[in-house]
Amino acid sequence: MADLLVRGGSRDVTIAGGVVAGAAPEGAPVLDAAGLRVLPGVIDLQVNGVAGIDLTAEPTRLWEAGAALASYGVTAWLPTVITSDPEARDMALGTYADGPPEGWQGAVPLGLHFEGPFIAPSRKGAHPERWLRLPSSDLAARWSREAGVLMVTVAPELPGALDLVRELAGRGVGVAIGHTDADAATVHAAIDAGATSLTHLGNAMPPMLARDPGPVGVALGARADATRLVAGVIVDGHHLHPDVVVAMWRALGPSRFLTVSDTTAGLGLPEGRARLGDHEVVVSAGTVRLVDGTLAGSAAGLLDCLRLLHATTGCSLEDAVATVTTTPAGLVGDPTRGRLEPGRRGDLTLVDEGLQPVATVVGGRVVHDARES
Repeated sequence: MADLLVRGGSRDVTIAGGVVAGAAPEGAPVLDAAGLRVLPGVIDLQVNGVAGIDLTAEPTRLWEAGAALASYGVTAWLPTVITSDPEARDMALGTYADGPPEGWQGAVPLGLHFEGPFIAPSRKGAHPERWLRLPSSDLAARWSREAGVLMVTVAPELPGALDLVRELAGRGVGVAIGHTDADAATVHAAIDAGATSLTHLGNAMPPMLARDPGPVGVALGARADATRLVAGVIVDGHHLHPDVVVAMWRALGPSRFLTVSDTTAGLGLPEGRARLGDHEVVVSAGTVRLVDGTLAGSAAGLLDCLRLLHATTGCSLEDAVATVTTTPAGLVGDPTRGRLEPGRRGDLTLVDEGLQPVATVVGGRVVHDARES
């Protein structure tokens, strides 16, 4: 971990030994932040890939993906492996456990997010149907926080799902409700079993109806158990209508609204046709779609989503930033991240007035500075 003085921006920050401090050792390097906003390091809990790297198809490139994410302002993230051959999940776990290669720098993976295979066939989206499975204690036997699994997305209406939610929660894994056809009663049962969040609220789940609110209605409601749920929301301008984003924001507020990118290998690729995992896709205007038009994730960075949230809802920048800092840190139970306070990690995201990424600092080290390229 390193020492650093960040001077001249919206706030001055001193980092000593990789953590925010009152003073840095004499001679510590200085990062010029003149004209820039200095934010706590932003955290993305749903990243399927970046820069042509598909983490489901190429899980051994996890650390390479983390290095690439730093150029988009991300300091910490959850590599997300979607429904696939079990070997992909095993390889991702092995790669994460092996740690970074010597000299590596980039956005730090906090663990893994397994989005599937325990999801509803009717709400599979771009997930390959041949790899879908019913909830299985045997298949998930080695999934624990200690092993590196921080989040698992589950459709709670599937046979055996609630028992699996309890098992995973008991091992410290955050269970997210997603890719689901669950009714309201089943969502409440999943909360009681230990589910703590929802995966991309409003997408790959039924709409809210007057007498059948489903996951969306439960999340936006005010019943005591539901207010414990944090909702991942993709604010890329494609997955949700702006009016829906505003309604979600007003109901959830910054403590329960989790901005995620759901970005894919398409982030950083030129527009046009590409192959991601098992699918031929089209990358266009910040989104990724199957050739039949089905959304298959985004090609937007987390700061793109933050910028759009701020503009769409008219919320304060402070509240918008909370959705990519304190809210994700709280959801994964990491008290070292999310705020610029003494003793917290020295992770910073420096942006210009348009919220475009300029420099990324991880543990006091400058791992990206667009002004040097």
